[in-house]
Amino acid sequence: MRKKKDQHIPRKTPQKSPMEGKTAVGKLDVSLHGTGFVIVEGHQQDIMVRPERLMDGIDGDKVRVKIVKVASNGRTEGEIVEVLEHVQTEFIGKLKVSENFAFLIPDKKNMRLDIYIPINKLKGGKTDDRAIVRIVEWHNAASKNPEGIVTEILSAERENDIAMKEILIEKGFSLHFSKEALKESEKLPQTLPEEEIAKRKDCRDILTLTIDPADARDFDDALSLRKLKNGNYEVGVHIADVSYYVKPNSELDKEAYQRATSVYFPDRVTPMLPEHISNNLCSLRPDEDKFTFSAIFQLDKKGTVKQYWIGRTVIRSKKRLAYEDAQKIIETKEGELSEEILLLHEIAQNLRAERFKKGAINFSSQEVRFQLDETGKPIGVIIKESKEANQLIEEFMLLANRTVATFVSKKEINRQTVPFPYRVHDLPNEEKLKVFAAFASRFGYKFNLNNPDQIAHSFNEMLRLVEGKPEQHVLEQLGIRTMSKAVYSTENIGHYGLGFENYCHFTSPIRRYPDVMVHRIVQECLDDKIKMDKTMEQKARHCSDQERKAMEAERTANKYKQVEYMQDFVGEDFDAVISGISTIGFWAEIISTKCEGLVSIADLADLDEFSFSESDYALIGAHHGKKFRMGDKVRVKVAATNLDKLQIDLDFVDTEEEKATKKSPSKVKAQAGKKGKGASVSAKSVTAKKKTVSPKKKDA
Repeated sequence: MRKKKDQHIPRKTPQKSPMEGKTAVGKLDVSLHGTGFVIVEGHQQDIMVRPERLMDGIDGDKVRVKIVKVASNGRTEGEIVEVLEHVQTEFIGKLKVSENFAFLIPDKKNMRLDIYIPINKLKGGKTDDRAIVRIVEWHNAASKNPEGIVTEILSAERENDIAMKEILIEKGFSLHFSKEALKESEKLPQTLPEEEIAKRKDCRDILTLTIDPADARDFDDALSLRKLKNGNYEVGVHIADVSYYVKPNSELDKEAYQRATSVYFPDRVTPMLPEHISNNLCSLRPDEDKFTFSAIFQLDKKGTVKQYWIGRTVIRSKKRLAYEDAQKIIETKEGELSEEILLLHEIAQNLRAERFKKGAINFSSQEVRFQLDETGKPIGVIIKESKEANQLIEEFMLLANRTVATFVSKKEINRQTVPFPYRVHDLPNEEKLKVFAAFASRFGYKFNLNNPDQIAHSFNEMLRLVEGKPEQHVLEQLGIRTMSKAVYSTENIGHYGLGFENYCHFTSPIRRYPDVMVHRIVQECLDDKIKMDKTMEQKARHCSDQERKAMEAERTANKYKQVEYMQDFVGEDFDAVISGISTIGFWAEIISTKCEGLVSIADLADLDEFSFSESDYALIGAHHGKKFRMGDKVRVKVAATNLDKLQIDLDFVDTEEEKATKKSPSKVKAQAGKKGKGASVSAKSVTAKKKTVSPKKKDA
């Protein structure tokens, strides 16, 4: 029987995904192997981009990606069609110099492009010199590599200096201002024009003073005080008028916007504005006439605001006080200007009490600072609490910020609210809050989670009761972690942590770009010439992103200094508090130095077989019932430090076992081999910021 010929069955043409050909905007994440992944908000999966399709996109860039393929498993593949924003333009690496040209080989592993350098832009650099190079052209047709210029040759003598610079550069913060911005800055006049003075409220005859950290160089706020005939008091909050000098779309403005914030490291400040502006023209130094933007209040001793005025002023500070000077006056009730300082203190404390009464959450804060030698190496730690002098300034800054935001919130154009960068803070995450409340209850603190007001009341009650107890630091830090992050947004949802319906940043334009935008918008409202800036939300997001990057850079710099400091204490024992628990062990914060390291679960094996209990925030022994819980005091030994990996490794010192070993020589012998163990896990940073120059004031 003949077989029938097989019938030809046409193959099915693979159906094209409706996603193919579409574009999306996201952040590029480049792996160490060179493959890119574009993270797009709202997409469940990242879009993979092969190295040959990355264009000149590098790690961290904002890019437009075109989807070229969607696999059956849902994996999306794309190609970059446009780089919208290069996040990083400066790089550290090694120079390779030939007769006619040179290249920088970047240290950054996921920077896949070497940087071409014209031979006349080397600044004297030679092969194998470490250098900082700024990219000036991304699309160099001749070299097919970005083109850059050397801005600094790095000396190998100061590795800690190079490390700080690397941290800043990797977060996209330029170490140098552009020539154009510096030229604009230097051209700004030192003297105040009489025609401009005539347009402003003249406050030069009113007693005005500044209160700042002892080592501050830029004084961006001042307070004035005088008693009125009606028995009330006039308190002026005067803020450096940066917007008078930095005009929209100028080179200074573009660079300030790009940075969006100053960055504070233990050994340096990377400013948002050139020093000529921040430390000279705009710094409210004593006995100098200065332009300011002011919120002037008429109020009584209780802090009740009777009326206020907002506008541009000219002031002359009569006295500069450090926080320590003001604190001494508050404590002793004696000294120059004691009557004025004590009155401001009384009003500030009444404002503070009213704020907490209305739902603000009273998280306390410590300032942890390193003492540094002339090479930037930490040689000591100073722990400072926020005292009444700090609170005096804080309360008046908060009052000004809230008042300005309320003023703008009432303005409308064609029934539309004015686009404005509010400082907003959402309600706590519900799930995180439940977990925290359950943990706090183990210490006897009860939480009412029925509504936002009750939550705030519960937090404040817990913070009051926990003061001075062993669990204070842990509960404060865990409580902060349950909170949402404050951000800038045109959508005014209020500020939950401060308990304010309207809030903005008005009081620090020298170090924050949102404050500069606020000043400009307020002036538009005063002039009745409001511009409806449709890009304001985009600008607000950019400022929030830059603030986050600055905080990440500051945490990394602080980690570095922690590890650098603890290098001198390897082998020594310390008292510590357990500050974190996970499946790999527990983190302990050394009480005396506020430095944090990990005790690996592997190094606890001789004590018991431990497992992590998420509900208890604890490591629990299977056989002897020993527990390591958040907030427990422990004795630890510094086993090892690693600056390259930012690691502090700790060993647990079992004091009970030490007692037992004195009675049992065999146990002493068994313990001899255990010294020096440590897990390779990154040290967590001390949460309080460490600042040495012009620290930021607390205005949330």
